[in-house]
Amino acid sequence: MTTTSAPTVHGSAPRAASATPAAAQPSRRVIDAPTRMFHWLFALSFVGAYLTAEGERLRMLHVTLGYTLAGLLVFRLVYGLVGPRQVRLSALWSKLSGGAAWLRSLRTAPTLASVNWRQGQNLLLALAVAGLMLAVVPVTLTGYATFNEWGSEVWGGVLGDALGELHEATGEAFLWLVLAHLGGLLAISLWRRSNLTTPMLTGRTPGRGPDLVKHNHTWLAVLLALAVVAYIGWEWTQAPQGLISWSALVQPDRD
Repeated sequence: MTTTSAPTVHGSAPRAASATPAAAQPSRRVIDAPTRMFHWLFALSFVGAYLTAEGERLRMLHVTLGYTLAGLLVFRLVYGLVGPRQVRLSALWSKLSGGAAWLRSLRTAPTLASVNWRQGQNLLLALAVAGLMLAVVPVTLTGYATFNEWGSEVWGGVLGDALGELHEATGEAFLWLVLAHLGGLLAISLWRRSNLTTPMLTGRTPGRGPDLVKHNHTWLAVLLALAVVAYIGWEWTQAPQGLISWSALVQPDRD
């Protein structure tokens, strides 16, 4: 009775091993879908509003994106009251309220190595988030006042002009806050040798352990995106020439 030769058995083993997929890297969910959706809609709305700020040709699109920023802020505040613990406003306040104690620790720490730098990094990011949320208020209020020509008949239009200048100044301040936020993320990512923007894309961070956010709430993220699209679509139908005046785009801006 013949048997299978040993070389045949041994030769097939490497092929079987190479066909086995590598184990997935363990990760934890740290940011839920509604928070990520808010973040990217917020960012896109600001970029769009900033790029359409000059001239009259895209003014209605600029105004609509500004109102979208205000609506997204309202969503974030409400979600910060009823959402998961990690996105609560109380969690943001907890990071900010520890800032004074952390700054004092810089003076009393015997060495730089003994400083809690992770707390400092969290404080920096929390300051950027809080600053951007607060900045929406003066940007949208002055924008609303300018669009509706408040003060155009007061003191010969001086008040209206002042509101317009204030709107531009707050918009520029908002841009600098955005740049500071991006710069801080880049610096901390290089320091930690870890891309801090990945969790805002995937919701997950590498590492073992339970998910910090138990439920992703994908349905709420989709609902938020649909609400933004529906609002912009509604504004488009209300504008006499839509949000983009195509005829004006081919003509030079006379402003």
